[in-house]
Amino acid sequence: MEALYERLAEAASGLSADGAIRVTAQYEPVAGVGAPVAPPTVKVKQMIKDPATGKEKEGDGPGQLFEDRWVGGKEVQVVLLDQRQSQANRCETALLEAVDLGDAVVPHLALHVTAEGRALRMTNLDAPHRSRDAYFRDALDESGVKFDETDTGRALHDTGTGDVRAFLESAPSDLVFGLWDSHRKRRVQLKVPRTYTSEMVGLDPLRGVRAAGRFDKWNFPGDQVELTADGWRPVEGTGKKGKGKALKASAVGHGMIPPVEGMGGVTVRAIERNATLAMAGLRALRFGDAPKEYVRAGRALLAALALLGDRLAFAAPAVRLRSGCDLLLVSERIEWVGRGREGVAVTEPLELDTAGQALELFEFARIRAEEAGLKWSKEPVRLRPNTQVQQAIERSFRLEGIGEAEGE
Repeated sequence: MEALYERLAEAASGLSADGAIRVTAQYEPVAGVGAPVAPPTVKVKQMIKDPATGKEKEGDGPGQLFEDRWVGGKEVQVVLLDQRQSQANRCETALLEAVDLGDAVVPHLALHVTAEGRALRMTNLDAPHRSRDAYFRDALDESGVKFDETDTGRALHDTGTGDVRAFLESAPSDLVFGLWDSHRKRRVQLKVPRTYTSEMVGLDPLRGVRAAGRFDKWNFPGDQVELTADGWRPVEGTGKKGKGKALKASAVGHGMIPPVEGMGGVTVRAIERNATLAMAGLRALRFGDAPKEYVRAGRALLAALALLGDRLAFAAPAVRLRSGCDLLLVSERIEWVGRGREGVAVTEPLELDTAGQALELFEFARIRAEEAGLKWSKEPVRLRPNTQVQQAIERSFRLEGIGEAEGE
């Protein structure tokens, strides 16, 4: 482990021929090769029929992401099964779970909220904009001081690209997965590109369709309800909307919906995950006037944190991306990638197959960094929302319909 750590520390500071660590993995659907998988649904530009005129016009509709790439020297169409942002979120979720279980110590911000009798928590490991999220900007510490006016908050707010020690010591995962301080008004907004990236794609996709509908066991008529003060009531109707507030029964969760053709999954020739830890990104991080030992150990610790997140999220024999997309790990290669020779990058296997090995490496790196002067908090920075955010959160839990899917 010491030898691996030393090599990682040298690479992260640009003192060796190692330029990256690369993970290449192959998956197949748990149902077997050829079984359909469900890509994420996103809004894409497409021709949509206007219900008022019956004519088609360009608009946003549900779709999937396809693009052409060079794979193995050939032009291949791929479908995106999990984008970089989503893969990073999976690593962060896995890290937070390890922290909660006591398996790892990772400094982080934790906003605690109580709304409608529910205890809620948001951390920089699961907030949309990590530690720079507006929720933290509008938070207070336990004594009622605005977060940006506390020692930790002010240090994060005042951080520039020349010295990111505040993030290393209070929200280190932000330096691995990237941050942009876009919510706090300042002349120069801090941006730190991600040093770890991962993506999953399906090769040579064949698009599928599915029939979606609803069967009503009691044969509830389709267009026979109207809204009332205390809910709804059935009304007379024969299929067309009546006067007043007559609606389809499906508007209140009843009635029959005939099956219609919709967007389905895809069948692919192969599924690949490609992840990289870029040493150039770690080398670009600056730590002000910190001693050389601190800088070297800090970069190595961030590299170990990235590898830990990857192993916690993806070292398991199977992964669930979403409903209809359970994948079995078929093969995986982790390797050092170094300066090329004769036009080909030099690679060498890196033995870090399990989450347990990554935890051992991370703990070794943490101890070395603390010996070099790093202040690594064992407890999160506890925060609570200000009055406005508290009221908004409580209101969101009282509103009917929050979280309901659009459409029928």
